[in-house]
Amino acid sequence: MTRHFLKDDDLTPLEQEAIIERAIKLKADRFAERPFAGPQTVAVIFDKTSTRTRVSFAVGIADLGGVPLILDTGVSQLGKKESVADTAKVLERQVAQIVWRTFAQSGLEEMAANSSVPVINALSDSWHPCQLLADLMTIREQFGKTKGLKLAYVGDAANNMANSYLVACALAGMSVSVAAPEGYLPDESVVSRAREIAAMLGGVIEVTTDPTEAVVDANVIATDTWISMGMEEEAERRKADFAGFSVDQKLMNLASPGAVFLHCLPAYRGFEVSAEVIDGPRSLVWQEAENRLHAQKALMAWLAEQN
Repeated sequence: MTRHFLKDDDLTPLEQEAIIERAIKLKADRFAERPFAGPQTVAVIFDKTSTRTRVSFAVGIADLGGVPLILDTGVSQLGKKESVADTAKVLERQVAQIVWRTFAQSGLEEMAANSSVPVINALSDSWHPCQLLADLMTIREQFGKTKGLKLAYVGDAANNMANSYLVACALAGMSVSVAAPEGYLPDESVVSRAREIAAMLGGVIEVTTDPTEAVVDANVIATDTWISMGMEEEAERRKADFAGFSVDQKLMNLASPGAVFLHCLPAYRGFEVSAEVIDGPRSLVWQEAENRLHAQKALMAWLAEQN
C-alpha cells in the first residue's frame, strides 16, 4: 500500500522521530542520500504563491539526485479541464513522487487515492505537516529533545498551523497550549485528536483565550500571520480582533527561561510579532526556514523506501 504524507498523524511517533533524526544527518552531510538518482522526476504543484516551499522542495529534490518539475496550476489543466483523479493517473506513470501546495484537503486525499506514488501535502487549508517536521527538527537542535517540552501557540488558531502544531507536537511527546481570541479557536475535532495522542505519550493539550496563561513554562512560543492568503478584505477586523495577541518581549519574558521563538513566515512585524522578538537572539526563524530543506529531504527519502 502506497504511503502518503497528507497530515501530521500519517506518521507514527517513531516514524516522525526517525525522519527528524534523518533530517539532522542530512543537514550535516547534505548529499549523503540519492534516492532520486537517475535522475527521477518529482512533480511539485503550486495552487498558491510560495517562497520557502518552492525553494526548499526544488533544491531538496536536486540534492537527492532528482529533477523537480514545477507546475503552477495557472499553466496546467489540473482542477479546470482535468480532474484531480485523472491528473494523478497521468503523473504516477512518469514521476517518483507528487508534492502539492493547495487549498482543500479533499483535493490531496483524492490525489493520493488515485496515485501509486507518494503524495506530499506541501500546505493545505487544513494542515501544514512539512512545516512541523522542520519546526520539530529546529526544537530538537535547540534542546536536544522534544519529549517533555512545551510549545505555546499564540494568535489565529483556527488555521492549518495551529492544527499541525497540536497534532505533530503531541506526536513528538510535547505539551501544547494554544491561545486565541473567541472565534479563532482550533477545531474541536483537532483538539480531541491531539489530546488522544498526548494521553498516550505524556503531553498535555490546553486551549485558552489568555496568551499570558498559555506561555507559562513554555520552551517554545510560535505564531503565524493573522491575515493569510485570501483574507486581505478582513485585515482591519482581524487586527482589531487580535489586539493583545502579539508575541512581544513582554510575552516572551513570561515563558520558561531560554524559551525560543518560531514563525513559519512570512511575518508581519508589529502585528503577530514584534521586530524585537523576531529579529532578536531568541528567534530561530531563519534556522527553522532552512530546516524545511533538510526535513523535506528526509521525508522524501523515507517515503521512497516505503513504496
